[in-house]
Amino acid sequence: MNTRRFFLLSVLVAAVVALTLQAPALASEETKKQPPTQLQIGVKHRPANCAVRTKPGDSVSVHYTGRLFSDGTEFDSSRKPSGRGNPLDFVVGQGSVIKGWDQGLLNMCVGERRLLKIPAALAYGARGAPPAIPPDAALVFDTELMAINGVGAEADEAEADGAAASDAAAHGEL
Repeated sequence: MNTRRFFLLSVLVAAVVALTLQAPALASEETKKQPPTQLQIGVKHRPANCAVRTKPGDSVSVHYTGRLFSDGTEFDSSRKPSGRGNPLDFVVGQGSVIKGWDQGLLNMCVGERRLLKIPAALAYGARGAPPAIPPDAALVFDTELMAINGVGAEADEAEADGAAASDAAAHGEL
């Protein structure tokens, strides 16, 4: 009888240890799945030269891919011919796009890429955007600023090169 009790106790202890070791992994998995409660902005790429940054009232051109935060389902992309196929043009801060974009694309450089994690309240809220976006859905957008007020990265780089040449001439380096 003692052998059987010892065996059952050993199995019980092993189960408790296994569950204890899995608990942090399960907790971190739960944490990863929690939708954002505020706008999260991650810079994926920022160009070395940034002469102009976005501000309210600027007309911008933005490439993007939109996904549901909950499961990563892609619902729209300007980068694919099956989606828009072209960057989206709009005026920052005018309410023509979701609030998460109006806020998340401020102070951005042409050529910069950002990952925006947008809570439902700054996206489509309780109404959603059926059928692709359910009610109260948090969204994730991979964005790239292509132009500000019709000026793209080429002009930004030329302006930076011109400024560098002016500095070099001023210092007698040319």
